[in-house]
Amino acid sequence: MHRRILSLFLIGFIGIVFINWGCTKLDTTNLGSDLLPIVDNVNTFADTFFINAQQKEYEDTTYVVNSDDHALGYISNDPLFGKTTANVYLQLKPNTFPFAFGNKDSLIGLGLDSVVLCLFYKGYWGDSNVIQTLQVSEVVDNEFKDSLFKNWRVTATPPNTGSVVSPPVNIDIRRLGDYMRYANIKDSVRSQIRIKLNADYASRLFNSDSTSSGSGNHAFFSDSVFRKEFNGLAVKAIGAGNALMYVNLADTNTKLEVHFRVKNAGKIDTIYKSFKLSTNDFGVSVRKSSTANYINRDKSGSPSSIPNGNEIYLQTQPGTYASLTIPQLSGYSNRIIHRAEIIIEQIPDNPYYDSAFVAPNYLYLDLKDTVNVTPVLYKPIYYDLNPNTFYDPDYNTGLPYFPTGGTDFSYFGGYAQRKPGPLGGSIIYYNINISRYIQRMLISQGANYEMRLFPAFDFHYPQYSTAYLPFNNSVALGRVRVGSGTNPNYTMRLRIIYSPIK
Repeated sequence: MHRRILSLFLIGFIGIVFINWGCTKLDTTNLGSDLLPIVDNVNTFADTFFINAQQKEYEDTTYVVNSDDHALGYISNDPLFGKTTANVYLQLKPNTFPFAFGNKDSLIGLGLDSVVLCLFYKGYWGDSNVIQTLQVSEVVDNEFKDSLFKNWRVTATPPNTGSVVSPPVNIDIRRLGDYMRYANIKDSVRSQIRIKLNADYASRLFNSDSTSSGSGNHAFFSDSVFRKEFNGLAVKAIGAGNALMYVNLADTNTKLEVHFRVKNAGKIDTIYKSFKLSTNDFGVSVRKSSTANYINRDKSGSPSSIPNGNEIYLQTQPGTYASLTIPQLSGYSNRIIHRAEIIIEQIPDNPYYDSAFVAPNYLYLDLKDTVNVTPVLYKPIYYDLNPNTFYDPDYNTGLPYFPTGGTDFSYFGGYAQRKPGPLGGSIIYYNINISRYIQRMLISQGANYEMRLFPAFDFHYPQYSTAYLPFNNSVALGRVRVGSGTNPNYTMRLRIIYSPIK
């Protein structure tokens, strides 16, 4: 569901790079592994540092591209995080121009049956027991019409819309996995949201193909003319619901079905032709389709809008993050680090809503950049994202700034796990392995960076590249309330297992 991310010539100087990053006789190859010595307070010791954590609003630059799953729906009552609205905008069109439905002479007296917008359903997040209500409008936005290769930021002003082209449609999320029959019960489909469009819009579309005559027709003559007449469609969540549904626009099961009747060997038959999302590059007759996913968070009046110092509210982008500092690491003497991990624990709430609005699958951790300070920027954490790939978060040695193999979660951690809670029941928790980073910091007595913790969908390091790097969460999926470093029961902390240097 995600998109984007050493050459052989780099291998020759990797040894030189390691020397430049800090020469040491300590072999850190196996640091942070699961084969840890027992803490006996004779040869092996453990220190625990409480973490200063402050909740922040993410200044969101999140982008959802065509191939990503898009969020769609309305959350009316998340007891911890308030409301969320997610709307989808898309252009569906023929795969070639000029386009015609068929010989109009054979359609006399028969013709159009219906036009149905179909969205390929991938899953949901939230309370599926509440019916969702969706409605389709036309997009009337020149920027959307011509936004070739533009990705719309999810929190930006959405494309302008005009006429409503469907009635309100109630969606029971619990039934989307069932088979539905259509086309006179001859065909069936599952995992598809189907919305029948108004007769006026359907007629205008059907009568605008390249064989039609009369003023205002011929919209199917070329891609540019089609985009002018049929700018796109907006699917909006209105009025009801308490969950987000996830749809994939690039899948072939997302389409605009035009059903019409023809005579076939003297018999009347109903057939359909489909318009789909175009992923073509510039220079071909059918240009890449525009898409957008507008997501609005409204936390007003919810606990997440007024957190106390013992709580941190983390919400997957577009959402929130936590700023972490560990002052005790400054001046912490050199030693052999066997394991250094940040421990983050959920503060449980209402069991029903915690099970409906599940915690993010993954948390990500990076460092506040102390070189590029205006505006405030961040960079990847050193060493621990992937111990099998050399990378340079400062991007000044010729190595990539982010591991080309992506994050190794089996080493780095950061994924949701479950354990018994200190006050009973079970809780979600995350362990993030920063052993190598801490070891190198102690060897060099280098900077003790402020860190950023958040449930990422993607992230961006503009001082190095315009690229947005994908992470393993779906957009807007997941939220969790965790303890800060001052929480008496669910304490955010750094635990270090070490041996003294003799």
